[in-house]
Amino acid sequence: MESRNDCLEPQCLIRSGDRLGEGPCWSAREGRLYWFDIKGCALNWWSPGSGEAGRHDLGLRASAAAPCAGGGLLVATEQGLAWWDSDRAALRIVRPMALEAGFRTNDGKIDPRGDFWWSTMDDDGGRRPGALYRTRRTGETEAMVEGIHIANTVSFTADGRDLLLADSHVQTIFAYDTTADLSRRVVFAHTRGEAATPDGGALDAEGFLWNAQWGGARLVRYGPDGRIDRIVPMPVAQPTSCAFGGDDLQTLFVTSAWDGLSDAERHAQPLAGGLFAFRPGVAGQPLPLFEGPLVDPERPHGR
Repeated sequence: MESRNDCLEPQCLIRSGDRLGEGPCWSAREGRLYWFDIKGCALNWWSPGSGEAGRHDLGLRASAAAPCAGGGLLVATEQGLAWWDSDRAALRIVRPMALEAGFRTNDGKIDPRGDFWWSTMDDDGGRRPGALYRTRRTGETEAMVEGIHIANTVSFTADGRDLLLADSHVQTIFAYDTTADLSRRVVFAHTRGEAATPDGGALDAEGFLWNAQWGGARLVRYGPDGRIDRIVPMPVAQPTSCAFGGDDLQTLFVTSAWDGLSDAERHAQPLAGGLFAFRPGVAGQPLPLFEGPLVDPERPHGR
């Protein structure tokens, strides 16, 4: 498999064929990029060092993850939080949660303090509102933002003072003030009136937000003030999320989806659902590892 992540424009690395690719995250410990096919109930991985790739059937819908200090991943799934044991390729539910019927998890990410934030949404296009949750390393979990229909982006500034959170249902990215218990928010950016919808994102080391935009065939780099700094065209209509990775955190990986495309659209977009990557000329914001008793690698494995 050819590695082309040294390119300045997004190139398809893996034709993974994901119906709904999402949740890319880089594991420096393993030298792997992980991402999910939510509606395919699968976890994918790719190793730039070896060029090897793999896909694991999870048997349930999962959508977001954070690498753990002791190895593996903390994973948000429709059955609750789980620990992925990379060595044994096994998933174990470590904090069961009963989501409302018809709901699943969506975007998520770790914050600068090491807490894992993850969201839920109505799988019927976000018709009913979901919520954004925070899980501390102790396993304590609480709803932090409610009434949000399709939570995406979930990115914290390096100082942890601001949470950038999109509600794709209203095509808007909001900036929440974490010093005010998220009670204050302002519009950071929006795409209302356009075909593009803010989806998953990642912050770079300069404090700029890279945002994948569903339906817009593009990535947008926003400055700290929310103004557009750069638009990067994508060869697929539905990029879904992005994450920095590689040894130097200077490769931006982008997931995509074919869900909802007509047969004619899929024929015109043979790379839809693939994993893309390019080097944007800036490194990503380093993220901490999740640690604590919730993801103890000494516990029995498998599920």
